[in-house]
Amino acid sequence: MIAEVLADASSRMDKAVEVAKDDFATVRTGRANPQLFQKVLVDYYGTPTPLGQLASLQNQEARTLIVTPYDKSALRDIEQAIRDMPNLGANPTNDGNLVRVSLPELTQERRKEFVKLVRTKGEDAKVSVRNIRRKAKDELDALKSEVGDDDVARGEKELESITKARIDAIDEALKRKEAELLEV
Repeated sequence: MIAEVLADASSRMDKAVEVAKDDFATVRTGRANPQLFQKVLVDYYGTPTPLGQLASLQNQEARTLIVTPYDKSALRDIEQAIRDMPNLGANPTNDGNLVRVSLPELTQERRKEFVKLVRTKGEDAKVSVRNIRRKAKDELDALKSEVGDDDVARGEKELESITKARIDAIDEALKRKEAELLEV
């Protein structure tokens, strides 16, 4: 029973770490990267649809990305969704067949803003890991009558080590992203 609670908490924490890494990837550095557009939702026939399902994304140059829609009627909606995306500063242009997205050069001030944004995302991820820990701890406490105090205490120590490892993984990913952002 304790092992099941720990395994569930561990897998959910792993997912939280992966979500944090994906969130970090959506914050842009100096290069155009298709992952930047991972969270762009396009209003496609009244339904918010991820951009990756509506178009192919290709790097043309360091700061230019080509978005080729599968359905040409969605061109204007794709262009508007990219323009409205916060923290991107992208300038999309539509030539009738595809959308060319030019990303401006990052200034030092903008880089620092992105570092703050990444730190906020990292803190949110840590909070989610801690919430998973709290829920698992409550489940372990509920098992005290069935398995005994000593086993629960061992389970809680194991839970703390699992939590620390996941928080350290988030911190490491955060450190790498900050270095990437501040690199000129």
